[in-house]
Amino acid sequence: MTMYVTVKEMPVDERPRERLAHAGPQALSTAELLAIILRVGTGGENVLTMASRILANFEGLAGLSRADFSQLAAERGLGPAKSAQILAALELGRRLMAESPEERWQIRAPGDAAQILMPILSHKEQEHFAILYMDTRNRVTAREILYKGSLNTSLVRTAEVFRGAVRRNCAAVVVAHNHPSGDPNPSPEDVALTRRLVDAGKLLEIDVLDHIVIGDNRYVSLRERALGFEVA
Repeated sequence: MTMYVTVKEMPVDERPRERLAHAGPQALSTAELLAIILRVGTGGENVLTMASRILANFEGLAGLSRADFSQLAAERGLGPAKSAQILAALELGRRLMAESPEERWQIRAPGDAAQILMPILSHKEQEHFAILYMDTRNRVTAREILYKGSLNTSLVRTAEVFRGAVRRNCAAVVVAHNHPSGDPNPSPEDVALTRRLVDAGKLLEIDVLDHIVIGDNRYVSLRERALGFEVA
């Protein structure tokens, strides 16, 4: 029989609920926060291990937020009750964003966008192309992974990039992709894509604020380097 350490057997200062009480929710990892919602684990794994597994299976919090009830309930250890708890917590977050737009991320500098994007794109073994959608005050209203897999930026379709922005009536976007090599320096194809998207955005009256390339805990802003953007 495989033995594992339950949360109750962990040192008090390492338990998620106790850590939240003393350090605040911001100090906890996503897995720890999810573990608090789930409360207990399943046979053979404690709730922290279970939370980490679920996040990995759904490719992070963004993937979890896109899952429906039946997908969650089919996951080992969840079932109807825990699936409902997860969906309820995610929906509360969405409603908070809708009711309190001043709490949304506001993009004032490339580092603001990178702070949102790096946890999503850094350390990915495959290339991902993501978009941040923003309102007239450059507040993030949504984010989306548009492409995933072997990405050739020269083949990224302009219409697809802006389809979500038009549908959401966005004023601006930030586009981003990762380099699995860990080196965030942009390629000539990255620069050409940026120039193409900036030009298309002008026609659609949607500002392309930046193109961020994510590497191994590093990023490059093409706007900062004036690559693909007109220099004022």
